[in-house]
Amino acid sequence: MLRLLTHPFSPYGRKVTLAAAIKGVENTIEVVVIDTNPMENPALASVNPLGKIPALIADGTPIYDSKVICEYLDGLAPSPRLIPSSGPERIHTLTLGALADGILDAALLLVYEKRFRPEDKWHAPWQQRQQGKIDRALDLLERQPPDWGASPAYGHLAVACALGYLDFRHGGTWRTPRDGLVAWLDRFRAAVPAFDRSRPAA
Repeated sequence: MLRLLTHPFSPYGRKVTLAAAIKGVENTIEVVVIDTNPMENPALASVNPLGKIPALIADGTPIYDSKVICEYLDGLAPSPRLIPSSGPERIHTLTLGALADGILDAALLLVYEKRFRPEDKWHAPWQQRQQGKIDRALDLLERQPPDWGASPAYGHLAVACALGYLDFRHGGTWRTPRDGLVAWLDRFRAAVPAFDRSRPAA
């Protein structure tokens, strides 16, 4: 049995949950909810010295971060393939995943800015810089919605989790005026029911 250290609020952990669902290996994973708020959490640090989630324990071996875990899960079953093994399609998938992770990174930094710094220390130009990263990435996705064939791949689930996090922590303001991207996410939800099942509760 694999052990996944994560938290329902983690969009990176949600990526792993979706990957497991798409691959049909959910029942092989024991999910361990872990709190990252303490400055030091020995249970997490013993698996990942960076103190970050998600972290997967496979046969006693720790695996992190979310992209690496998804690639590990991809190898547990032959299909559907999340990450192509080679060629332009692999690069395209990984680049789309990197774009989605960049959205998440910037969105998380904006949340942390308000959560961990007093208001008089907030730096508007820095906040605008992070928001600009998010907006440019979303505008690109609106112009070029990433299509899939028989099943969504790693890049698609990463984008869906980024949009889900923007709904969860940023009030869904990304949706206007991006009707095409909203429709894309609705299509993803229909294709991957685990997306709704893994939605974090407020």
